[in-house]
Amino acid sequence: MGERLSRARVRAFIGRDDELGLFREALAGDPHAPFAFYVCGPGGIGKSTLLRRLADHARTAGRLLVELDGRFVSRDPADFEHAAGPFLDVPGTVLFVDSFEHCQWLESWLWHHFLPRAADDTLVVLAGRRAPQPQWTADPAWSRLLHVTELEPFSEEQARSLLVAARIRPELRDRVLRFAGGNPLALSLAAAAGSAGCGREEIWAPTADVLRTLLAGLIGEVPTAVHRRALEVAAQAHSTSEELLAAVLPGEDAHLLFSWLRDLPFMESTHRGLHPHDAARETLAADLRWRAPNAFEAMRQRLADEYLRILREAPEERVWTVTDELFYLFREGETLARLRSWSREDEVHDRPLHPDDLDAVLRMAEETEGAASAELVRYWAQRQPQAFSVYRLVDTGRIVAFTARLALPAPPDPRDLATDPVVAAAWQYTDAIAPVSPGEHIGVSRFSIYPERYQVPSRVIDLSSSRAQAEAARARGRAYGFAVFRDAETWAERVKGTLSDTGARPRVGEHTYGLFGVDWRQIPVEAWLQRFISATEPPVPPVPPGPSPVSRTTFDQAVREALAHWRDAGAFAACALLRTRLAADFGDPVGELRALLRQAVDDLARDPRGVRAREALAAGYFSGAPTQEAAARRLGLPYGTYRRHVRQGLDLLCEALWQQELHGSR
Repeated sequence: MGERLSRARVRAFIGRDDELGLFREALAGDPHAPFAFYVCGPGGIGKSTLLRRLADHARTAGRLLVELDGRFVSRDPADFEHAAGPFLDVPGTVLFVDSFEHCQWLESWLWHHFLPRAADDTLVVLAGRRAPQPQWTADPAWSRLLHVTELEPFSEEQARSLLVAARIRPELRDRVLRFAGGNPLALSLAAAAGSAGCGREEIWAPTADVLRTLLAGLIGEVPTAVHRRALEVAAQAHSTSEELLAAVLPGEDAHLLFSWLRDLPFMESTHRGLHPHDAARETLAADLRWRAPNAFEAMRQRLADEYLRILREAPEERVWTVTDELFYLFREGETLARLRSWSREDEVHDRPLHPDDLDAVLRMAEETEGAASAELVRYWAQRQPQAFSVYRLVDTGRIVAFTARLALPAPPDPRDLATDPVVAAAWQYTDAIAPVSPGEHIGVSRFSIYPERYQVPSRVIDLSSSRAQAEAARARGRAYGFAVFRDAETWAERVKGTLSDTGARPRVGEHTYGLFGVDWRQIPVEAWLQRFISATEPPVPPVPPGPSPVSRTTFDQAVREALAHWRDAGAFAACALLRTRLAADFGDPVGELRALLRQAVDDLARDPRGVRAREALAAGYFSGAPTQEAAARRLGLPYGTYRRHVRQGLDLLCEALWQQELHGSR
């Protein structure tokens, strides 16, 4: 099959003769041929197609191939080195890195530290939108080993050859050429659409308008409304797996939809799922947003809900990926624009604090915040070394920053209160507003020290915030989260709507600091992240003056207990939910609590996202089904799908009842 695919690519491949010839010479061992090939050019110019053709040549020559995609490369050079390991160990290996612009921060590290250690007779091919840094093409050593190619559009002769091979009718070829110019992506999409998609009279340059028209011709009449929703998923999600489709389109045939999407010519298959070509994605997303703005926003919300669910349940190694995919959905939002840098210049990666890092960390603390702060860093590094992350530049490995995210259980340790004025202020605030119960804890993002970009939006703050948010989502018993900033007035504006200003201004040495927080017992992390990523959500509500006598964790457990004992009158009459403020004024506590729970479950259906959740809870707890499996059969759902709806329903129900616990009936 691989040989058949290779032969098909040979028949369909057009042009690029110089690049193919030079690469063949390198494969043959010509001592004058380059060692590194760098292919650059705009989106749709044919970089990935050329790389696949070069890979076929390398495979035919019997070479071992290592193929990486820059869109899914980790920030840590050690991970890249692990993935590309054979390139350093196995002679003759050829390393291909596509979409290199998505991991451009690796460039200096590659030239300085990675490529010089290549095994004998190896070759490397990089492809990206940006040209390499000029120092490498000007470097006397690299200039003989590096060949840079900036791909150009097809000539008219090459473009006609492609259309002939695609069997576009002769009378339409001139129209298509005027329509698409020499842009390979536009020509390929026109060829894939066939003659039926080339009957329009427009004469445009190869812009987004061209792609929009071609995509419409390629997709044509979407088979069903469900297929349209699958397109909405693929247009917005960073990558689309069959599991993601099943989660956000429950009850539909995700396998069929995934297969349909995969057959679209602008979809690429990656190890994480389907990824539309960048130009096609932007065109498709813009078109969907224009034609069906409500459907577009509803699908984005479904995707966000699913990422938030995964955030709680994903294995540790997936947490940061899920956070990035969530923020990718809302990358154009006003709040994220205020708080995140999105810059990949001076890219950094983080590692846990190592004892050998401590001197550098203390030096940075003293340089930016003074000797008193440095002593507090030393104190916390001894008390909670696992709370510290050290950030290194990817290209050089130099330590440039560190952060510390403390987890402090209740009751507070008197030594901490006596030593750190900021931590003491956080505990004082909780005592005054809503005390933290034994078994709960608070989180404090205590230090964020990046001397070269001190407390301004940066990749360090981006990564540290993502980790803090993911930790809050996965933690059990976290009562509060706090962030600390020295420029309190500026950050008060930046975090407006996401964190509340406590008003505390503790002093350490010569500097005062602002303390900003959120009470996780009032607002679930998922709901808070929705406000964080959306520009239209209302601000975080102030802390109510009358806190619940129980913690949020205890309250949620009580709700689940009441549902579990629904059919056992004696056990239900003794359930913990009857001892909450929610039931304090009931004349008939058991009867009224039952009515309240039934009504709260029914109310979930008011929101389209809660319809299936309401059905699952009613079938599982109120219908008389003897087991959860029987409830799933009653609804005609696979058990895994049913359980997912139950989990979502419990989360929504607990949140609705918690709001009544805090604020009274709505």
